[in-house]
Amino acid sequence: MASTVQYPERHSNVVDAGKPANKGGRARGKLRLGWIGAFAALFFVFSLIQLELDYGRLLTGAEKLAKTASLMFPPDPSEWRHVLAAAVESIQVAILGTVLAIALAFFLAFLAASNITPHPAAAVIVRGAASLLRAIPTLIWALIFIVAVGMGPLPGVLAIMVGATGSLVKVFAQSLEEVDDGVIEALRSTGASWLQIVLQGVLPCALSALMAWCVMRFEGDLAESTILGAVGAGGIGFELSHAMRSYKFDQALFVGIVIFAMVFSVELISNRLKLKMRRRS
Repeated sequence: MASTVQYPERHSNVVDAGKPANKGGRARGKLRLGWIGAFAALFFVFSLIQLELDYGRLLTGAEKLAKTASLMFPPDPSEWRHVLAAAVESIQVAILGTVLAIALAFFLAFLAASNITPHPAAAVIVRGAASLLRAIPTLIWALIFIVAVGMGPLPGVLAIMVGATGSLVKVFAQSLEEVDDGVIEALRSTGASWLQIVLQGVLPCALSALMAWCVMRFEGDLAESTILGAVGAGGIGFELSHAMRSYKFDQALFVGIVIFAMVFSVELISNRLKLKMRRRS
C-alpha cells in the first residue's frame, strides 16, 4: 500500500516540475515570434515610405493596360508555324537541360547526403557548390552562357542544366537522408561495401521520391525555358518578346495561349505520373 501511495506522488511531482519549463519555453517562443512580427511590420512600413512609390501611376497604368488588352483580341495565329516550332524547341531545351541535371545531381547527391557520404568534407563541398548554383537565377546563367557560346538553344540547355542541378542536389540529398538508418546499419553489419549499401538499401527506399522530384523539376524547367527565349536562349520566349516589341499584341496573345496550353498539358501529364507513383509506393 505504501508503494502504491508513493508512486502517484512521484509521478505528479515530475509532471508538475515539467509544467513551468514548458510554460517558460512557450512564453519565450511567443515573445520571439512577437519581435519578429513587429520587425516585419516596421520594415514593411519603412519600405513603403523609403521607396517613394507613386501610386497615381497605377491609374494611368490600368488605362494603358486596358487599351493594350483590347488590341490583343482576336488573337492572330498567322505565324502559327514559327510559334509551334519555337514551342517544340522550348520543350526540347527543357528536356535536355533537365535530363542532364538529373544525371549530375543523382551522383552528387550521394556525396552530399550526410548519412551515406564517403567523407563529411565531401558533403560540405557538394552542398556549398549546389547552394552557389541555386543562388544565381537561371536567367542570369543564360546570359552568362550566351556570352560564352553565343545565342541559340545551347545556352538555354546549359542554363537549365546548371540551375536544376543545384536544386536537385539539395532535394535528392534530403530524400536520401530520410532513409531509415536501420536499413543502412543492417547492411553495414553484414560487411556490405558503400556501393552495395547504396544499391541494395538506400536507392530502393528513396527511388519513388527521387522520381517525383524529377517530374516536378521538369515542370519548373519547362516554364523557365519559355522565358529564356526572351534573352536569346532559344524557344518560344523569343516569339513572345518579338511580338511585344513589334506592338503586335494580337500575335503576342496567340503565343501566350500556346505557352499556356504547353505548360498546362505537361503539368496534367506530370500530375498523373506522380499519382501513379504514389499508388505504386
